[in-house]
Amino acid sequence: MKLLRVGPPGAERPALLDQDGTLRDLSALVDDIDGGLLADASTLDRIRAAAGAGVLPALDATGLRVGPPVGRIGKVVCIGLNYHGHAAETGQATPAEPVVFLKAADTVVGPDDAVLVPRGSVKTDWEVELAIVIGRTARYLETDEEALAHVAGYAVAHDVSEREWQIERGGTWDKGKNAETFNPLGPWLVTADEVPDPQALSLRLWVNGELKQDGHTSDQIFPVAEVVRYVSRFMTLYPGDIINTGTPAGVAMGQQEPQPYLRPGDVVELEVEGLGRQRQELKGA
Repeated sequence: MKLLRVGPPGAERPALLDQDGTLRDLSALVDDIDGGLLADASTLDRIRAAAGAGVLPALDATGLRVGPPVGRIGKVVCIGLNYHGHAAETGQATPAEPVVFLKAADTVVGPDDAVLVPRGSVKTDWEVELAIVIGRTARYLETDEEALAHVAGYAVAHDVSEREWQIERGGTWDKGKNAETFNPLGPWLVTADEVPDPQALSLRLWVNGELKQDGHTSDQIFPVAEVVRYVSRFMTLYPGDIINTGTPAGVAMGQQEPQPYLRPGDVVELEVEGLGRQRQELKGA
């Protein structure tokens, strides 16, 4: 299934995109697409049955904003330097273990919402990523099979970063990762049954129509199952939590001087195979 949330910020309603591309209203079945729903197999089965029976009312998508596909997110866990190509382009050694950092949940916005360049920023950068959406509480997972069984689905994420603040200002990466709007998510949560192999997906990103990133999840240093298993050793993952799994080569930081960092007025478009497409206009904060 392709689950999504549509409507004004803070007032999104749950919806489903059916096989014919028609937007369907889920409001009669569920209040929201959130961790509570993702952990409730019986309700998810009812949604599948209603979609298959063709009884869900259609929504007019004209002018309708698409919000983040998951509401009430508890935390956003991010994996840094998780593609061989990205580590190489930034001149960093391949990590021996996953590099883990956090983004606040309030960085998450819709896939086509504006991204705000922070005041004083000179190195705002792009990063297309595959996002994992957790569907079951995960603690101390032992095997890859266990890890994948705790995944509700996948989505497109844009891990926007301010590189000067991330790398040159001391401390951890958090200062460069947590500005408002720095994590567009969606358009859809695609349930795990529709993504049989998360290591077989292409990722692409364009800036002002120019292709900048053209990668593939097969280049991940730590694949999806290992990432979920690893993170569950250090923190409890709850239904509705998000894991951004890293970005392929092609970011501004990895290019020759003058590096083409983002400015207000730029337009970024990105996609992950089978998971949909995002488009954001950059504006000043």
